[in-house]
Amino acid sequence: MKPSVNIPMVTTITERCRVCYTCVRECPAKAIRIADGQAEVITERCIGCGNCVRVCSQQAKKVMSGVEDVEAFLAGDTPVAACLAPSFAAEFEDIDHLKVVGMVRALGFDFVGEVAFGADLVARAYAELLERNDGGRYIATSCPAIIGYVEKYHPGLVPSLAPIVSPMVATARVIRSIHEEDVRIVFIGPCIAKKGEVASITLPGELDGALTFVELRGMLDAGGITPDNIEPGEFDEPHAGLATLFPISRGMLQAAGIDEDLAHGQVVAADGRQSFVEAIKEFETGDLDARLLEVLACNGCIMGAGMSTKTALFSRRSRVAKYTRHRLDTAAPGCWEKEMERFAKIDLSRTYVLNDQRMPAPYEDKVAEVLARMGKFKSEDELNCGACGYDTCRLHAVAILKGLAESEMCLPYTIDQLKRTVEELAVSHEQLASAQAALLHSEKLASMGQLAAGIAHEVNNPLGVVLMYAHLLLDEYGDNDRMREDLSMIAGQADRCKKIVSGLLHFARQNKVVLQRADLCELVRSSLRSIPVGGDVAVNIVDDTEDPFAEVDRDQLIQVISNLVSNAVAAMPEGGLLKAAIEGDSERVSIRISDTGVGIPQENIRKIYEPFFTTKQIGRGTGLGLAVTYGIVKMHRGEIEVVSNADSASGPTGTTFTVTLPRKAAKPQMISKEAEGGENIIG
Repeated sequence: MKPSVNIPMVTTITERCRVCYTCVRECPAKAIRIADGQAEVITERCIGCGNCVRVCSQQAKKVMSGVEDVEAFLAGDTPVAACLAPSFAAEFEDIDHLKVVGMVRALGFDFVGEVAFGADLVARAYAELLERNDGGRYIATSCPAIIGYVEKYHPGLVPSLAPIVSPMVATARVIRSIHEEDVRIVFIGPCIAKKGEVASITLPGELDGALTFVELRGMLDAGGITPDNIEPGEFDEPHAGLATLFPISRGMLQAAGIDEDLAHGQVVAADGRQSFVEAIKEFETGDLDARLLEVLACNGCIMGAGMSTKTALFSRRSRVAKYTRHRLDTAAPGCWEKEMERFAKIDLSRTYVLNDQRMPAPYEDKVAEVLARMGKFKSEDELNCGACGYDTCRLHAVAILKGLAESEMCLPYTIDQLKRTVEELAVSHEQLASAQAALLHSEKLASMGQLAAGIAHEVNNPLGVVLMYAHLLLDEYGDNDRMREDLSMIAGQADRCKKIVSGLLHFARQNKVVLQRADLCELVRSSLRSIPVGGDVAVNIVDDTEDPFAEVDRDQLIQVISNLVSNAVAAMPEGGLLKAAIEGDSERVSIRISDTGVGIPQENIRKIYEPFFTTKQIGRGTGLGLAVTYGIVKMHRGEIEVVSNADSASGPTGTTFTVTLPRKAAKPQMISKEAEGGENIIG
């Protein structure tokens, strides 16, 4: 591994990422960028705590592998030493430590040392640091994720980082002092951040590689190594003492004999994502007046993201404590003390570097703009639900301005957008359904129109002959009562047939709409004057529009109004109220014809525009009036709607037809101009 301050300890497998924002929420460094719907780990901001790896249910986070390097070391000629973290007791649940050591040796490691002994040395160094009483305030540096967090996000606290190496580095220095020949050293433990510590430019050449317990398990499985097919073995000397408690929260304090005295508050311990962040903030502001802040990014190293065990926190603590008791009970008297004295001169000092990754805070007006864009105009709109991965809506807005987040991450905003989209789709669907229905109806009318035209032309001529001869015979035999009655019947029925044929021809005719500016109120009045309403029917004309003018085909619109008025009068044989209302806006105008008649049964509503459908008695109607009306309205690019009630138990009976037309002609590409008259022609 090449020394580097920023190495990609964790990356995202994009095809697995479901963008649930869990990793954003759990990342204390906010090193996850959401861009184009994907969660991306920002290498230079990542501190390697592994929270994102631990919480990702889709296994979309990939840890930088150390297996390939270690396998190459084991295949070489240089001896390789393994530094096994004391949290192995929680990882290998019910496996004796002798078998664990034996399995590691079976992989090809020449030496297997206890990191816990390096922890003993480190614990003593912290005890000595506090004994100096030099007034200094320190942050413990056993956790590399904490070091990275301070260097990147609290660079002002870098001088407060305790100048003491971690137990891993202390153990590596002990091993190098024992084995004077060249030796490669590999750390094996629960921590992803150790990979970054191994590659740190401030610790060049201290270690050569790092494996998580997950990676160790994979190598053991690949090699077919199990507790039953290896030879058990003990750790190489020196052996550890009480520092086997290091992976448990506050284990370092106990190993160092440092009392976390709550009354004096000289030493404060904190662990876990939220606690360590708050503790460091308060330490920096001075609200936390402690000489030593012992913080861990995880709830103890036994909860590191490199662990493969699924057992709960306190079960892991119990196994580590059990192993510690076993080591203390079986240790040879005075042996640990001699080893501690032997390596008392080991240099445990180290330095740190500034790696400021802070981003300038955006201006408040920009934050307000982003919040407004997400529909948050006042404080009450800021729900702070945390679904986006940020604790507050304001922090989310700041992250957006810093390029770390997107507006779509806001769940209430996204739901609101989705509702609007659904509503728009519903309207579009309704419009599409209406257009499809109109198209089907138009095709049906067109087919029937062609048939009607053919029949009308074929029948019209012989029908004219029959009618002519019927009248000639009436003139010739008009004095004969019997003959006159029969001939009158023939002439009357032939005349009725002629009207039907005329209606068929009118229905089948391919009309063009000749648009002219017309007063719709005057057209309605003209239509009413031309139709015998009867004394029992009251007529009410209502003009609710300031501008009654629109571009329409006068003759065809008069036919529409006449058809609707005739139907309304026919629906009120006992009398009633006929109301014609004109209303509209700047774009469209409507004519509403209402009656208080018998109404149209619901089962007939769909059929009323079909040619030849009528509810009138035989001989009273052709069933073509509404079909022609529908065609004229559609040629005007308009709409016709009907509301009717034929059930008196449901309320007053009656029918209302509403014809809605555009006030002005259609777009230019749909309109041609007659060269002579300048009228708008719509085909």
